[in-house]
Order: sequence, then structure tokens, then C-alpha cells
Amino acid sequence: MKIEIAPSILSADFARLGEQVAEVEAAGAGRIHIDIMDGHFVPNLTMGPAIVAAVRRVTRLPLEAHLMVERPEQFVEAFARAGADVIEVQPESTYQLYRVVTHIRELGKRPCVAFNPATPVEALVEVLPYVDQVNVMTVEPGFGGQAFIPSSPAKIRRVRELAPELDVEVDGGVDESTCRTVTEAGANVLVAGSFVFGHPGGPGAGVRALREALTRTGA
Repeated sequence: MKIEIAPSILSADFARLGEQVAEVEAAGAGRIHIDIMDGHFVPNLTMGPAIVAAVRRVTRLPLEAHLMVERPEQFVEAFARAGADVIEVQPESTYQLYRVVTHIRELGKRPCVAFNPATPVEALVEVLPYVDQVNVMTVEPGFGGQAFIPSSPAKIRRVRELAPELDVEVDGGVDESTCRTVTEAGANVLVAGSFVFGHPGGPGAGVRALREALTRTGA
């Protein structure tokens, strides 16, 4: 299964956002990850549909809107209209997970379930037939730059066993030292924010460094 790098613009320089998105696209990024936080479900406040629409205008790459918000069912239509291709929702944030993911598909978008480190894999079993992707959070959601949780690979393996045909994404602490671990566990989409946008050589160099690390592992 092809490994894709999904730079998270949470760590980008917003004064140069269009330029940096173009840079990671040219370097071989497979998609752009956009973290939406409401200050309630997670202790941070970030972006809304206007940012998704702005990024949509400057790239042809697929856009992922990761809704770390309470009651995501209220917002999926706005992000679909803004140009998100994948819409990610968290089971911890809604009592209507089946309804939300099926609505996302009805809107012509790819539904994804993203779940927190303490949420058991078994909580996803009933909804797996209705999604295209699972995002295994390998840090607590809310802020970039956190350390990778060491127990995450075992969880990734369990998700891959349950969902052999789906995209399995990891989000949190992805860098040159962890990318091999998560891909060997079964992940094929790697969200990387701080490592890419904080790379000394610039975001493009960050993407290339991850790709080179993956190439060394045969991914």
C-alpha cells in the first residue's frame, strides 16, 4: 500500500501559508491535513472553513479537515462546501457517529474516524463499514509538537487487522525516527506538522527527509 505524507498546516507560518503549501506539494506531499479545533473538545482554537477554502484555491492536493470539535454534525456541510475531500470526526465528540459519517459520504466526501489515544479500538468496529479511513491519534489532540506515545504501534496494528482495505492514518509525533515504526505497524498515511514546517531546510526539505527515511525502510 502506498505511503502518503500529509503535512499538517497547524505548524505552518500563516503569513506564508500559500507559499508553504506549494512547497510541500512540490516536494511530494500526498495531501494536506487541516486541524479544526473549537477550544471545547480540545484546549485550543484554530481554523475554520475559510482556511480550508483558502488552501483549496492554492493546491490540487486532497484536503483533510480533522474536526476536533463538539457536535461535528453541525459543521460537516460547511467544510464540505469549503473544499475538504476527507472529513474526519471523533467518536468522543458526538452521540451520532453513524449519522455523521454517512452524511459525509452523502455530501460526496470521504468519511474518516479519528480517535484519541485512550479510546479503545473496539469502539470503532460498528462504524468501520461506513468509513474510508481511520486516524489513530498518537498524541493527545489539541497542540502540535507533542511526543509520540510509545504504545501507539500496537494500536495501529489492531486497526490494520480490523480494516485491511482502509487508509490507516497516524497523527502526532511523526518524524524520521517514528515513521518506520508506524508504517511497519500498518499505517499508510502519515500526518506530520512540526517536523515538516519546523525543518531547518524548510517545509519541502521536511517532506523530502520523511520520504527518504521511508525509502530507507522500503516503504
